[in-house]
Amino acid sequence: MLAVIAKFYYLCPITRPRADPARDFAPTIHPDIMELSAQNIEALRRLLETPQRRIVILSHTNPDGDAIGSSIAWAESLRRAGHTVACIVPNKYPYYLDWMSGIRDVVIFKTDSEGRAARAVEEADLIFCLDFHSLSRLDALSELIAANASAKRILIDHHLNPTEPFDLMFSHPESSSTSYLVYRLIERLWGADTVTRAQAEVLYVGMMTDTGNFSFSYITPDLFRAVAALAETGIDIPQIYNNVYNSFTEGRARLFGYVINRKMRIMRKGTVAHLSLTEEEMRRFWFQQGDSEGFVNYPLTIKKMKMSAIFVEHHDFIRVSLRSRGDVDVNLFAGRYFEGGGHRNAAGGKSFVSMAETVARFERAVEEFAAEGHL
Repeated sequence: MLAVIAKFYYLCPITRPRADPARDFAPTIHPDIMELSAQNIEALRRLLETPQRRIVILSHTNPDGDAIGSSIAWAESLRRAGHTVACIVPNKYPYYLDWMSGIRDVVIFKTDSEGRAARAVEEADLIFCLDFHSLSRLDALSELIAANASAKRILIDHHLNPTEPFDLMFSHPESSSTSYLVYRLIERLWGADTVTRAQAEVLYVGMMTDTGNFSFSYITPDLFRAVAALAETGIDIPQIYNNVYNSFTEGRARLFGYVINRKMRIMRKGTVAHLSLTEEEMRRFWFQQGDSEGFVNYPLTIKKMKMSAIFVEHHDFIRVSLRSRGDVDVNLFAGRYFEGGGHRNAAGGKSFVSMAETVARFERAVEEFAAEGHL
């Protein structure tokens, strides 16, 4: 079994779908430091003891492999426990996740013409918030959640500094992914042997994508023990990898070439890079949700590069994504200049001015940041 795991422990191409912003870019093996609170486990067990609970599982805007994988797996365990469960995401997940078992049951709020999401949230007894730490990550869906003041809210997440008043929190920034955290919860509540092959498959997707195929930090021995347990269910690891990382469109490949060749700008003697994409450029290459994932990582493959940014134009704002290496704190940078935040080596924010003004603001900010000794 260890040989099977070791075979797939390597750094996949940097143009893969993005790994989670909480992760550094340096591969590091850590001792296992995640301990689930026995008190919280018992509190959750008591909440789930009441039969036929109406439960909603939420995840963030632009849901990724970890958001979807953890939600689907958690929903299956809750349904087996006798509860009614609805998985809801604000908008469409990337097309390269379409193959995942159970994904057809995920309700996409943005295109939910039948009102299933609204009814489920309105009637919910419990609302689980997976892979995000603030309702602002739900965009328009956040107002619907706020309207249900009676439902208990439970956080299961691995991002820093939760901002909402949750009734119960499993907040573990030291966890490599929310999928790993969900696996550990299932293990504690019902036993690892209850994880089905279908659950193992989607949990593996979450663990794999949020660790850059097991190459970023927060890689622990217990993570690999969890992966071994998932592999024991008979999942096809090479096929899962192929489904996620080798299923892009021709348009995405051409878009990537265009961005790197035409839109990458280097500054500060090769230590900072930025890229940009307008709506017109994305249309030109038949853009689909998820196509720009991983682009911001690519400049960090260049020697001496310390910081990378990409600006992606949306209808009424520009999304700013930041990545860095070492001690360059893009969480601080995002909070100071783009009303955002995240983690030391990966963060994001928004800009509400034109693309030209956004790029100019970034370049000025980089010089100021460097002058203060942060870069």
